[in-house]
Amino acid sequence: MSAPKILSTGRCLPARVVTNEELSKTVETSDEWVYSRTGIHARHFCEKESGLDLAMGAAQQALDRAGLKPEDIGVCLVATFTPDYASPSMACLLQKHLGMLEDTLCFDLNAACAGFLYGMKTAHALLRDSVRPYALLVGCEVISRVLDMTDRNTCVLFGDGAGAAVLCRDEDAQWHTVFGSRGDPESIWVQGPGPDKAAVHMEGKAVFRFAVEVVEKSIRQLLEAEGCGINDLDLVVCHQANARIIDHVAKKLKAREGLFYKNMDRYGNTSAASIPMALDELVLAGELKPGMRVLIVGFGGGLTWAGALLKW
Repeated sequence: MSAPKILSTGRCLPARVVTNEELSKTVETSDEWVYSRTGIHARHFCEKESGLDLAMGAAQQALDRAGLKPEDIGVCLVATFTPDYASPSMACLLQKHLGMLEDTLCFDLNAACAGFLYGMKTAHALLRDSVRPYALLVGCEVISRVLDMTDRNTCVLFGDGAGAAVLCRDEDAQWHTVFGSRGDPESIWVQGPGPDKAAVHMEGKAVFRFAVEVVEKSIRQLLEAEGCGINDLDLVVCHQANARIIDHVAKKLKAREGLFYKNMDRYGNTSAASIPMALDELVLAGELKPGMRVLIVGFGGGLTWAGALLKW
């Protein structure tokens, strides 16, 4: 029995902050309209930064905080649906620019907004036979490059960013996980390739119903596996898509006030980056400490979903 242990975290955001007021100059919307429906006030958009720039910044922070060098990493995974290139992978570019050794196992994975948890599961398995005992896992998105800035139902939701974690295997620990997929190219999708086609399309009501369903179901499954109640947990970190989704689930589960963390007001939906960014923010604020029992849930395009309950 074993579980992944997160040794450190990091995050990196583009310099440009885009408020709802700024978006209201180009699309029919307002801060009140967006915030009341999503809980979002602002997000970051890349101007000069590439996805690799963000991934590098988050990864270097995580390595520094773990006291490790790039040469110590045996597995490098990047969760993204907006890579800089179709090929080479973002993970291979990180290997080159960070200076990881050439026998490092590197690849990208695409599970949309659930990507970080899929990456944790994958890294944990790969570390069993890794040449070195540490994995670098990055969630990185530049969603602004695939937004239709005339569609107020989608362009106000998303932001760019990267979050990273350094992991190892803890052979004495235990974690519970749940994963699922429901092939559905109609609820949320990005058509491509080509600049005239590469835009996020989303059926908002369908995605809301899906998210509430699978988040509640996943949490209940994990609580049953752990043999505890929702308020026995120290913290719940959901994918930061929409405050209404999180509030709805928290109410249905009768969770205590403040158990479910939210930070989408400042970042919007950053897809695979949202969970590691939230974890990093919590660690630096001193709100996520060793020994805490944490439940993490992601959901997104695919459709995919994932959950994990572990001790920090």
